[in-house]
Amino acid sequence: MERPDYLVQGEAARLFPVLATTSKEGRTTSIFLACMSKISEFGTDLLATLGQRIGKRSKLETFTEIVFHNEKIKLKDRPDGLIIMRHGAKEWRALVEAKVGNAELGAEQVEKYREIAKDQGLDCVITISNQFATTPANHPVEEVRRSRSKVPVYHWSWMMILTVIDLLLNRDEVADEDQKVLLEELRRFLTHESAGVKGFDRMPPEWAEVNRLISAGGKIPAKSIEAIAVLDAWHQETRDLSLILSRQTEATVSERLSRKHRANPFERRKDELQMLRETGQLRSVLDIPAAAAPLDIVADIARRTIDIGMSLRAPEDKVSSKARMNWLLRQIRTERREELFVRLTWPGRSETTQFPIVDLIADPSICEKDKNGLKITGFHVFMSRRLGVKFTQQTNFIKELEDAVPFFYREVGQNLAEWRTPAPRIRPDRATASDVSVTALGEELDEGRTDGL
Repeated sequence: MERPDYLVQGEAARLFPVLATTSKEGRTTSIFLACMSKISEFGTDLLATLGQRIGKRSKLETFTEIVFHNEKIKLKDRPDGLIIMRHGAKEWRALVEAKVGNAELGAEQVEKYREIAKDQGLDCVITISNQFATTPANHPVEEVRRSRSKVPVYHWSWMMILTVIDLLLNRDEVADEDQKVLLEELRRFLTHESAGVKGFDRMPPEWAEVNRLISAGGKIPAKSIEAIAVLDAWHQETRDLSLILSRQTEATVSERLSRKHRANPFERRKDELQMLRETGQLRSVLDIPAAAAPLDIVADIARRTIDIGMSLRAPEDKVSSKARMNWLLRQIRTERREELFVRLTWPGRSETTQFPIVDLIADPSICEKDKNGLKITGFHVFMSRRLGVKFTQQTNFIKELEDAVPFFYREVGQNLAEWRTPAPRIRPDRATASDVSVTALGEELDEGRTDGL
């Protein structure tokens, strides 16, 4: 791999980098970039998250320890790597800055890389750290998001990278056996504690203060710095949750966001801050491929509970509410039912009703109480887990949440099936094509007229 002419210095990313033992970030970045360039499916999947498509004739190259011609930057501020995708005469180039362990990205440093990218005509900057972003375009550092620079900055968390690796291997999507072995070794490397890769594991110190305020019946100020810190942490945690479920299900689980919120994280924060102020709740919705419904997650600060549930349309081909209720109960296979509830929706303005699953299993007819003549239109099956003092604790809240969400989906959610209108059936008296021929239809019409006389 030849060094590009516009680089004064730069080494092809190595699988076995010869660097100082103190350069953990450099070693990790070099190994990662080398694998990205040498494992076709891995590089393709990662760049696809940035909207970049690698064709069959495209060539991916990666470099470390780079220095550009006429570069006006100090040694300590140099980026960790460079990604080049070539397709014919066209080049797409990205600077890479990586942090490992507890090291976090700094806005000032990222802005310097933006300057380099602008001066050198590069397409973007990619940052990598243990911080989480809902999408690569929604950077976890607020100052980076607010910058007026026209150079895009994308972000990958190490856990997102590890999840991409895990899905490729578990789905057996790497065609070349040697590349598959290499990817397995990268997974082994990144999962070792020395690599410094970790998930989101604690809420910020402001979490306790927001809990105290809401529990005491207080009102969150409209521009609360503490509430904003909690929301930002919540967004990182729900992204981590989607990655956890992705690895568990071997499917790509993602957060469900409106188009407005996906395009503008500031609008998302504004709307969710308003909801937090009004309801005292943090909410998220996860999309799981082929699941019966999205997974709703609610952290209720006043009640100190975590609610996880899914909403289903009631089967319209069942005549009674009891029959509709039995249709749902047959899908509840778990024996651990003490925290499970069903909220029922009814036609028109009739209020919702709610029952513990154990009571409905004992007597499904109780669902019809005070609802004579009405039929259930929908179900919300959910688990409500009361955490007590653990809810207010920075690490225990995360531990409990990351236990509760997979538990509900494993015990209940993955067994639920959505109701669909049954397929139309062929009438017995129209079993063959001749039964619906022009002649047959005319005779049927004549018979009908005769019967009506």
